[in-house]
Amino acid sequence: MRLTQIRDFIAVVESGSIRAAARTLGVSQPTVTKSVRSLERELHIQLLQRNARGVVLTPPGRAFYPRARAAHVQLRKAEEEALEHGRAGGGSVSLGAGPATLVTIVPEAVARFRREFPGARVRIVEGLAHQLLPALGDETLDLVLGVRPAGEVNPQFTFRPLFRSELAVAARRGHPLRHARSLVELAGADWLSTSTLGLAGGPMERIFVAAGREPPRPVIRCDSYNTLVSLMARTDMIGVLQRRLLKEPFAREWLQELPVKEALPAVIAGVFARTDTPLTRAAAAMAKAVVSVARSMKAEGGA
Repeated sequence: MRLTQIRDFIAVVESGSIRAAARTLGVSQPTVTKSVRSLERELHIQLLQRNARGVVLTPPGRAFYPRARAAHVQLRKAEEEALEHGRAGGGSVSLGAGPATLVTIVPEAVARFRREFPGARVRIVEGLAHQLLPALGDETLDLVLGVRPAGEVNPQFTFRPLFRSELAVAARRGHPLRHARSLVELAGADWLSTSTLGLAGGPMERIFVAAGREPPRPVIRCDSYNTLVSLMARTDMIGVLQRRLLKEPFAREWLQELPVKEALPAVIAGVFARTDTPLTRAAAAMAKAVVSVARSMKAEGGA
């Protein structure tokens, strides 16, 4: 089994056809076809099946693909590290980050990282942890910064806590309910929700239940921080944010906290990595920069 066979097979799967894979790889269609067929002969199984739209994975192909892809990623990273050995400041790192870490930690962490790795390629993907962890699992991402999920962390990943963040109820400045001091007074409002801090099955639901009220039905579920803040700033919808995000310039200008008497839960943000795969030099340096920035925030009283 040769690396080119694995590469060509993955290219066909991810592009959806032999023609598209050949175009991506810069080789001829017969070359790709021959490569994939030779891989199938060696394995004694059919991995791909042609249809009117291109090619699809067979059942054995679906089982083979994720492991082949993971192996290919690791070999590509090994090759990259070998080539970069002795060259200062090279390599690449892919980082996924949730709203709070993206706003408060990532900018300074990237700046520190680039001072050590000025020639490195950096890719940043925004999303909540549950959205990003599958990409960490298949090694599309090297690290994920986000909120620790309820319950046990998947043993596939390690989790290093960075900071504890209090939650706060917020609304636009001048909101009709700005003087409310209890969640009971806000139960009839239109609410925004996120997957992590959801009103249905999330930590906020338990607070309403404890107060003897049915949790409000979210009007909109939104997992983008920028969109969440913009909607709250331009409507009478109420939402829950990490309190630290209310200190950021845009939110500070347009939103205000509604200081309800109920004790709101806190969340733990941290960095996820794969358990069974060592970080590349560049990814390890990025993780170090992230932890360093988080420690600086704590020392300054910002965490």
